[in-house]
This record gives sequence, structure tokens and C-alpha cells, in this order.
Amino acid sequence: MDQLSNILQRFTMNTEVFFTGNLCGVSYLDKLPNQGHLHLLRSGELTFIDEQGKALLFNQPTVIFVPLPYRHQIIGSVENPPELVCANVIYDQTHSNPIANALPALLHFNFNECPNIKQTAQWLFDEAFQDKCGRLPMLNALTDIFIIHILRFVLNNKMMKHGLLAGLAHPQLSKVLLAIQSTPEYSWGLQEMADIALMSRSKFAELFKQVVGQSPGDYLLDWRIIIAKTLLKQNKSVALVANAVGYENGSALARVFRKKLGLSPKEWLVSKQ
Repeated sequence: MDQLSNILQRFTMNTEVFFTGNLCGVSYLDKLPNQGHLHLLRSGELTFIDEQGKALLFNQPTVIFVPLPYRHQIIGSVENPPELVCANVIYDQTHSNPIANALPALLHFNFNECPNIKQTAQWLFDEAFQDKCGRLPMLNALTDIFIIHILRFVLNNKMMKHGLLAGLAHPQLSKVLLAIQSTPEYSWGLQEMADIALMSRSKFAELFKQVVGQSPGDYLLDWRIIIAKTLLKQNKSVALVANAVGYENGSALARVFRKKLGLSPKEWLVSKQ
């Protein structure tokens, strides 16, 4: 499986279009848990105000992607009103999305920088500004596709220097990350990871921490906890979940949960209900 597919299959990243048309005045977007925003500027002039009050002016066809919960304002020009499609980006409430967490608070770029993004945007605008049957489901499906194109663009252009996406864009580290994500139950050691990367243990450990931002062991532990949370929410037994993520029994998993979260698996599950 490729760099993105495994994560996108495990962690939902759905969109809901909430605005299409010309923006007049100011729109305030609040900071809501497990939710980001996508703004697609077709034409006109738009000012984006971030949490610190910094203003960015856009007057070309632009993707404005706010992947994490982030309070901001968008202001439409009176003289040249912006034509927009805006969508909420909603993540699984069980846990934060590892891809969203790997992105900066704000990404923006011109449609013309990526032909696939430009083409998808055109399809999306055609649906948004025409009264066709099935319009809203089509818009939501197209914005879902749009998010994947954005992530591909970020990976292909190596826009991230640190974090998960930087690791997924690295030719050697991506193989290790994919192996861990696909088989969290395997008894991974530093040597096995280094072998996949075709590197010495010391060089691999240093590079992994430099690029991904944490040690290979810490990444493995965090990934196992993420998968365990998903399985627990599916009402799987603690013992089964423990085996599925590489621990001998429920007690071993509980020790890891208490160390990282301060709760046992059952206590964590109760706190989420």
C-alpha cells in the first residue's frame, strides 16, 4: 500500500460544504474540536485573518487549507467580492488525525501550481454554481477528492521538512513507516527498522528523529496506541486489542496506556462515551 492509503483508510477525513457563492462582509470561523476548514477561491479578492491578527490577501484562484482547529476570519472585498466554496474538514472524534497533525496551521497555494488540483477545482465550481440534481453529495465527494490532491501535492513537492508527512516523503523512511503502520503487531526492533531502510542502526535512528521528530520507538508506541483506541471504540476486548498491536496481554497494554495517557484502556474508553 502507498504512503497515504493506509492512514486514510484508518482515519476518516470527511468534508461538508457549508458555503458556495459570493462572500460579502466578514465570516468568522471558530476553533472546533477535530475540525479544520477548506476555502477555495475562484475569483475576486479575499482577506484571511489568522489567530494572531495577521492578514493575508488573496486575489488569484487559491486553495486555502486550515487542517487543524484554528480560529480565523475571511473577509470579502466590497469592490471585488470573492466567489468561494467553503467546507468543514471533519475528523474521527476518537483521536486527532495524524495527517492533520503533521501539517502546518495554514497551507495556501495557487491552483495553477498543480494541474490535478486545478481540474478538480473546476469540476467543483461547476457543481457549486449550477443547480444540478445531487449537487450537495457531489460537492462533498469532490472536496474529499480535493483533500487527497492537496496531500499528494504536499508529499510530491516535499513541502514538509519535519513530521509524519516529511517521513512519508522520504524514500527510505517511508518504507519503514508503511511497514509499522501495516503491521503494528510485529515485534519491531531498531535493527528490523534499519534493515528496511537499508541503513545502519545509528544512522537510521538519527535520521528518523531528525525528519519525523521522534525516535522510532516512540513513533511505534504512539501508532500502536492510536490503533488500540480505534479497536477499543469498536468494542473489541482489551486482550484482543493488545494482541492486535503487539502486546502479549491486556496487562501489558494497560501499562502502556497508563504511561502515555494516565488511564487504563477501559478507563479511557469510558471517558470517550
